[in-house]
Amino acid sequence: MTEPMSDHALTAAFTALYGTAPEGIWAAPGRVNLIGEYTDFNDGFVMPLALPHSARAAVARRTDGVLRLHSTDVPGGVVTLRVDELAPHSGHGWAAYPAGVVWALREAGHPVSGADVQLTSTVPVGAGLSSSAALEVVTALALNDLFELGLTAPELAVLGQRAENAFVGVPCGVMDQMASACCTPGHALHLDTRDLGLRQVPFDLAAQGLRLLVVDTRVKHALGDGAYAERRAGCEAGARALGMATLRDLPYEELGTALDTLAASGEDESVVRYVRHVVSDNHRVERVIGLLDAGEVRATGPILTEGHVSLRDDLRVSCPELDLVVSSANAAGALGARMTGGGFGGSAIVLVEEGTADQVAKSVSEAFTSAGYATPGVFPAVPSAGARRIAPAA
Repeated sequence: MTEPMSDHALTAAFTALYGTAPEGIWAAPGRVNLIGEYTDFNDGFVMPLALPHSARAAVARRTDGVLRLHSTDVPGGVVTLRVDELAPHSGHGWAAYPAGVVWALREAGHPVSGADVQLTSTVPVGAGLSSSAALEVVTALALNDLFELGLTAPELAVLGQRAENAFVGVPCGVMDQMASACCTPGHALHLDTRDLGLRQVPFDLAAQGLRLLVVDTRVKHALGDGAYAERRAGCEAGARALGMATLRDLPYEELGTALDTLAASGEDESVVRYVRHVVSDNHRVERVIGLLDAGEVRATGPILTEGHVSLRDDLRVSCPELDLVVSSANAAGALGARMTGGGFGGSAIVLVEEGTADQVAKSVSEAFTSAGYATPGVFPAVPSAGARRIAPAA
C-alpha cells in the first residue's frame, strides 16, 4: 500500500510547485461495495462503504482561467489547461478526472475560474476501489468550498459521475461518487440510485467480532476493456424487451416469468443472464439490509458468496484469481466472500470472524502461490468517512 504523505508534506509540495501556499486540503475516500453490483446504472440498489484510503488535494483558486494539475503518484510534470478550452474526450490521462470535474461544474453554470491542484492518493489504482471517483469527488469538494458554490454532497457526486461519463468517456453509474461523497464512519451506505435516496446503515464489524477483508488480486485483465459498456447495453436491451424503463422496474417475484418471456422472444442468451443477475442482486441488497437491521451480520456471509456466483456465472465478470479468493477463503472458514467492483481482476471482499482473519488471509495467499499467481494484497475494510475538508479544519 502507498505510504501516505502527511498534510504538512502535501502543503510543502504544493508551495514548492506553485510558489504559494494552498488555501486548504481536502480528502475523498475510495470505496468497496458490500453488495449490489452492476445495479447502479439500472436504477437499482447498492451498498458501498468508504475505505480509510483516500485521495487528498491541496488547492488554491485562480482567476485567470488556468487550471494546473499535478499528482505525486504519477510520473511527469504539471498538466496545464485552460478552463474555457476543456472538451470531452480530449485525453490528458489521469488529469482527465479532475479536469472533467471543472468542465462539468462550468457546464452546469458554476463560475470556476481556474485553480492550482496538488493531488496525492493512497487508493490502490486498478484494484476496483474507485480511485478515479476519489479524484473526482475531492476536486469537486475543494472547488465547491473555494468558489462558494453551495452544492450538496449528492450534487457533487452527480457532477463527478458526469465528468467520468461525458468527459472521460466511462459509462459508470453513480455509486462510486456517491460513496466517496456521502459515506459516514461505521456505516454502509444504502443508496437508491433512482432517486439518490440514501440511508446510513450501522455496520460496526468490530463490535460484532468480525472483520471485512479486501483482497486485491493485483490483476487487471484486458477483457474488462469495453465489457462494462457491453453489459450496460445488454441490461438496457433487456429492459426495452420487457417494456420497462430500467430493470429496477422488474420485481424479484416476477423474475422467472420475465426470463421466460425474454427467452421465448428470441432475446440473446447473454441478455437473459444479465437481467437475472441485476434483479437478483437488487433482491440481495434488500436481504442484507434486513439482516443488518436485525443485527444478524454473520448471516450476510452466504449472500455475499451467492452474489459472487451470480457475477461469475450470469454476468461473467469474474476471473480465475477472483474465483480463487472466494473458494480458498470460504474453504478456510470465511463467512462469505465475493468479487467487488467491475471485475475481470481488481478486488474481492471476505467476511471473517476476527479470530480467523489472519489464517484466512494466509490461506488465500498460499492458494495464490500454489496457482502461480502474484501474492495478493490484503487489508481490512474499515467503514470510514466520506469527503471532507481536513486542513484548515472546516
